[in-house]
Amino acid sequence: MPTGGPYLDFEKPLAELEARIEDMRSFSNSENIEVNDELVRLEAKADKLRRQIYGRLTRWQQVQLARHPGRPYTADYIELIFGEFLELHGDRLYGDDPAIIGGMAELEGMPVMVVGHQKGRETKEKMERNFGMPNPEGYRKALRLMETAARFGRPIITFVDTPGAHCGLGAEERGQGEAIARNLREMALLPVPIIVVITGEGGSGGALALAVGDRVLMMEHSVYSVITPEGCASILWNDSQKRQEAADAMKMTSRDLAEFEVVDRIITEPLGGAHRDPEAMATILSSVLKEELTELQGIDGDELVERRIAKFARMGVFQEEDHT
Repeated sequence: MPTGGPYLDFEKPLAELEARIEDMRSFSNSENIEVNDELVRLEAKADKLRRQIYGRLTRWQQVQLARHPGRPYTADYIELIFGEFLELHGDRLYGDDPAIIGGMAELEGMPVMVVGHQKGRETKEKMERNFGMPNPEGYRKALRLMETAARFGRPIITFVDTPGAHCGLGAEERGQGEAIARNLREMALLPVPIIVVITGEGGSGGALALAVGDRVLMMEHSVYSVITPEGCASILWNDSQKRQEAADAMKMTSRDLAEFEVVDRIITEPLGGAHRDPEAMATILSSVLKEELTELQGIDGDELVERRIAKFARMGVFQEEDHT
């Protein structure tokens, strides 16, 4: 798993300053010259610049961070947080879908089922995992694993990070819409705790098919929306370049969704994003998951289902007008 990765456009001033610091540190080591005072000054300047940049991100910049290629994916969190992971494959109907991974695991000795979208890093893996866009067999595999968890009384943890479900002809022929709809219904009725973590992109029904839970958490720099900003801009203005305006109008950031009470909690990321320090991010996430699971495990299964359904039924606001 890469750490850091490429800098985004709005991070360029910080990239230049950090490169200068690294060059000075290398020069100091190679020439045995003391430059501690200057390094301290530059590092303080860099820290101040980081806080300025990441403290006033636009919604479009948040989208860019959510899509950062160095951002940890489901497989990374499984490796960093969970023990005894046993990956399970296939939907028992058509085949396996690498865009979704899952299996049995332990969270500090607590048996759980982990399921999540998985993007690729290198070109070959991106193609193999279809850029994290599942086919219907992926959603059916996820549901099979979650139903298995319910039979054995295991809590379910899902990681959401997808631009959306695959919309190819084959996916539609194999029942993409039905597979997503079935997941929504069945997840609502599973009598075990379900914790959802939106780690990167939460795109459309492809995200929602893994996001019906007792607790829906969003990482600080993740996004969650019915469509991508580019797609929204193409529909509204026939111009995908108006993606920044679309991102502002859609209000898709963690703060927006917490205000709308669509998500329950924002998970703070290391300064600059999860990709800057994946190990620290995993430590934070592990602590949050244990806290949430401890609270949910004391609730009876029937009550969990009742609360879960009521939670999603409360979402959205409408107003009736009297025309009499």
